[in-house]
Amino acid sequence: MPLVKPLAEQQIEASLLEQLQFFKGPLGVIPNSVKTMAHRPAVAAAFTALNIAVMQCRGQVTPEFKRLLGYATSFTSGCRYCQAHTILGAERFGSTPERLESVWDFEHSEHFTEAEKAALAYARTAAGVPNGVDESIADALCAHWSDADIVEITAVIALFGFLNRWNDSMGSALEDLPIEAGERHLAETSGWEVGKHR
Repeated sequence: MPLVKPLAEQQIEASLLEQLQFFKGPLGVIPNSVKTMAHRPAVAAAFTALNIAVMQCRGQVTPEFKRLLGYATSFTSGCRYCQAHTILGAERFGSTPERLESVWDFEHSEHFTEAEKAALAYARTAAGVPNGVDESIADALCAHWSDADIVEITAVIALFGFLNRWNDSMGSALEDLPIEAGERHLAETSGWEVGKHR
């Protein structure tokens, strides 16, 4: 059960609700996490603006891969809510079942390039507490990605760091579409379950 009940769409002020429509593109729904933030409209608006900026793709990091980076971050943090959301988002941006079902174990998967593996390793170690990014992780990342792409990659990791703490602390209830994606792609391979996000 969530710590704070999300607002219903009709309870959200019209200008903010219009801004929140952004999430329906990548996810098909406005997340309950953002509807909870809407209790303080400035928080929801600022978060949405940050999300839009971080998820814009200007270099080599694709929309699909940004969601998989979010998954690696969320897997490390243990946030099942965000794991389901990122897998759904990656699926909606054209990821293959093979990538979705092996991203949790990307090091041993043939479905990721060396560049992607370097970025996913960076995401996993950056999400750890304490942060595990060391020289070898940084060198591998820099061997494959430009400085601007590394900024985009790090922005995704940092965004999901915020979301992991928000959703795990709040016990945000998962919506139907992410639950279905989690059950379809993660339950058998990584042991994902809804847990407290009911």
